Amino acid sequence: MGSDIIVHSKIKEYAKYEGKPLNVAGDFAPALSKKVIAMIEEASKRAKLNGRNTVMGKDI
Repeated sequence: MGSDIIVHSKIKEYAKYEGKPLNVAGDFAPALSKKVIAMIEEASKRAKLNGRNTVMGKDI
């Protein structure tokens, strides 16, 4: 894997401080995608170790 799974436009929608929008650098979405992928992989591992084929919120 390694592809971006984060939508850049959604990041811009939420990137605010005290209600004011912030700029989002081009390298932010790929960096965030890496973290999210790692979280999904860890949650998937936890689900399988608990005998499930379904990843749930409690796996985060």
